[in-house]
Amino acid sequence: MTTPSRLFDPKMLRKTVLDMAYAGSTVHIGCAFSIIELLAVLYRNHLRYPDNDPFAESRDYFILSKGHGVMAQYACLRELGWLKDEAFSGYFADGSDLKGLSDSRVPGLEVTSGSLGHGYSVGVGMALGAKLRDTNQKTYALVGDGEINEGPIWEGALFAAHHQLKNFMVIVDENGFQAMGSTEEVLKLGSIQAKFESFGFEAVTIDGHDQAAIDGAITQLWASALTSPKALIAKTVKGKGVPFMENNNIWHYTRLDSETYAQALTVVAGCVQ
Repeated sequence: MTTPSRLFDPKMLRKTVLDMAYAGSTVHIGCAFSIIELLAVLYRNHLRYPDNDPFAESRDYFILSKGHGVMAQYACLRELGWLKDEAFSGYFADGSDLKGLSDSRVPGLEVTSGSLGHGYSVGVGMALGAKLRDTNQKTYALVGDGEINEGPIWEGALFAAHHQLKNFMVIVDENGFQAMGSTEEVLKLGSIQAKFESFGFEAVTIDGHDQAAIDGAITQLWASALTSPKALIAKTVKGKGVPFMENNNIWHYTRLDSETYAQALTVVAGCVQ
């Protein structure tokens, strides 16, 4: 554990996302909410940043390949003290450093992503580099289930398995939706776990909102003696935490107004002290 366990409370992270989205009149709330618990567990228990330094040479790498969910990551970087409060109240204002997609110029964001499949491929290369340098660095790449429609995902999977990148873990946010509809409607995925296993990954499927299950699965995969790359398939709910957003794909592109912002805060912030 690299940071105090009192940090990264999912309700507080969701409140930060709501505040940002309302301040900047921005979209992609639902796809940020589905990964909150995944990021909370990673930053609280697994990602290593010596001296809390986002540029530490021996740090682990986390790549948010589904870069449109970046508000969830910004919320975590705020917990770490890497982003200041004014960056959130001024989100999307003129001169803001924080964009609606992951941008590598922001400390803590390893890759400029949002072109789906791209961040994952870069992450595979970073894992290979760490292996060649014989470091103990781990690389995580978080992708959306709609994102795995992209060919680079499977080219990268072949590459990772061929090079036995046991230091690489892909985390799939399986929330059942992508921008234009459900994954079942757009392009059926079948068993994501079986697909990654067929590409040579060691894979497990868990509830992506159960923090104990997430933590246990990550620990289990890293403890394996196999030289295979790892795949964590997280079953999640798009818009998790706000009932009128849950499994409602309109919140991929819908902006908050004063009424919906207040309604969402009533649910999320009610348990935030």
